[in-house]
Amino acid sequence: MLNLKFGLRARPVDELFVVHEERRFRVALKRLDSARRFTLRVRAATQDVVLTLPARANLRDAEEFAQRHAEWIAHRLARLPDCQAFVPDAVIPFRGAPHQLAHCPEARPARGGGPVWIDAARQPPAICASGEAAHFERRITDFFRREARREIEAAARGHVAAVGRAPISISLKDTTSRWGSCSARGALNFSWRLILAPPFVLDYLVAHEMAHLRHHNHSDDFWGLTKTLCPATAKAEAWLKLYGAQLHRYGRKGRGVSDE
Repeated sequence: MLNLKFGLRARPVDELFVVHEERRFRVALKRLDSARRFTLRVRAATQDVVLTLPARANLRDAEEFAQRHAEWIAHRLARLPDCQAFVPDAVIPFRGAPHQLAHCPEARPARGGGPVWIDAARQPPAICASGEAAHFERRITDFFRREARREIEAAARGHVAAVGRAPISISLKDTTSRWGSCSARGALNFSWRLILAPPFVLDYLVAHEMAHLRHHNHSDDFWGLTKTLCPATAKAEAWLKLYGAQLHRYGRKGRGVSDE
């Protein structure tokens, strides 16, 4: 009544809640002009639920639709893998191989270097971080980002001659919708989480985006160049389809945050 009296516009509703077996689940609402029906999606990367609906759809209809599918939502969420924080003793994939995180407060790598290093003598190999426990997670995350940047930039340099053009920049983000992208100007963006995947997966994503520097589409010419740059294209795409979502379960999510 207050909104009507003073002519104020009601704030758009961007979420609703459903209940199944006394458990309450949040459902984010995404209104699209192009949507013609209600569509529910449980996203593995962000472990949340999104209901896409037509722009002018009635909110009560959306609530009824979501509640009818509350059991499906509960079951899908229950099947998602648990998140694994970067904490001591956690086992995290690094270049596709399991590594155990280790907190070594006073230790330093034998040959000097930074606060994080690999101890290959352990089984499984360990990623060790020195310093205070409060900084452990940040140091491990920074280590993965640095390694990802080093590997991605090296792979990109290796393709410059074949592509005939170098990217104007390379940035790392923590996106959930795509592993890499190429802007019209030639700026490349990648998820730092590619360092968690096997090397052939990272190599493929770099080749894919480098090929976009010449073909900003997904034409036959584009795919021909991508496969020339990375013969393991089909293998990498199959791996991403099967296991890609699992890479998002490690560490904290920083959606869209760049390291630039």
